[in-house]
Amino acid sequence: MSDDDQYRDLTFDQIDWEEQSSAGLSLSTRTKAQLVAFGLLGAAFCYDLFVVAPKAPTMTWPFTWDVTGMDWTFMATLLVLFFNGVVPLYQNQRLTKYYWTEFRKNKAAVVSLGYIAVLFVVGGVGPILLSAPEQHFSQMYLPPVGMTASPQGQVVTGTWAHPLGTDARGRDLLKLLVFGARVSLEVGLIGMLVMVSFGTTVGTVAAYFGGWVDEVLMRYTDIQMTFPAFILMLLMVYLFGGSLFMIILLFGVLSWEGTARLIRSEALQKREEAYFKAAESFGASNGSIIRRHLVPNVSSTVITNATLVVPFFILSEASLSFVGLGDPDVISWGQVIASGRSSLGSAPWIATLPGVFLFFTVLAFNYVGDAARDAMDPRNTSE
Repeated sequence: MSDDDQYRDLTFDQIDWEEQSSAGLSLSTRTKAQLVAFGLLGAAFCYDLFVVAPKAPTMTWPFTWDVTGMDWTFMATLLVLFFNGVVPLYQNQRLTKYYWTEFRKNKAAVVSLGYIAVLFVVGGVGPILLSAPEQHFSQMYLPPVGMTASPQGQVVTGTWAHPLGTDARGRDLLKLLVFGARVSLEVGLIGMLVMVSFGTTVGTVAAYFGGWVDEVLMRYTDIQMTFPAFILMLLMVYLFGGSLFMIILLFGVLSWEGTARLIRSEALQKREEAYFKAAESFGASNGSIIRRHLVPNVSSTVITNATLVVPFFILSEASLSFVGLGDPDVISWGQVIASGRSSLGSAPWIATLPGVFLFFTVLAFNYVGDAARDAMDPRNTSE
């Protein structure tokens, strides 16, 4: 039985809050498992950094995989989301069943969730199993299989060797889409985690302490909201380069203000509940109250806001890549669309196919976010 389970059926006056505060190092089973998982990931990262030779692949069996710094960050993000999103839902199956019952009322959202699941598999596993797209100038402008076109004045027919065709440099378009899916997931999820971390911390701390702490944090939030974030992002990328890590960091750091205000508003209502007063009167520490009571009680707001911000980050990164300010060393859907815009008349598949996938990805996340908000917000319960 975990540390949280042994207190589940006790009332506040039956819990020794001084013992709870003094036992702050006592960890739940989920936290221990999370620490072990991150320890293993950290050990693998150190192995890649200090043992594997420079420019050599991290893994050579059963497949060759050169793990990049962004890949390590993405894996750490997935661990955080798994232990703090998936595991709590599994542990509270009754509430999860209720959420799913409400969620599946939106048929478009269910289909979108399936699309996102497939996208995760393709974007997560595809770049590991497939080799990176290579340039073959003898195979430029090949149309998708079954199609015939004459982009350079010579009639060519698509083959199964390149089922979705090739671009202006002879790169396989299917591989470009798969590698671009990984980048979109990295941008959306890592940027979302950074944004949620800042927004949740600022919002809950401001609501809990109130007074001058609330005033200082909210006034800074107001000041940051006055800056045009996308223009500032363009300036930073132009001045310091458009590495993917920097773009993601800027997305998260410059986009948390609305989340912080939303969470603060929700937390102010929860702050007046009786169990907060009881926790304080029985000696629970401020950190324990925020971590154990305030953050979990605004988690539905955090989750729904997070799902709605992911498509914005994906679309923003594609926009930067389209105008040439993205990371030139990674394959992005926006970058592929930009490479095909000059040949829309003769080779429309180059820009159209990644554009279609980008459209459906953003649309799917929006549908899922809307349905998650309706399912988790009791005020939206139908009569």
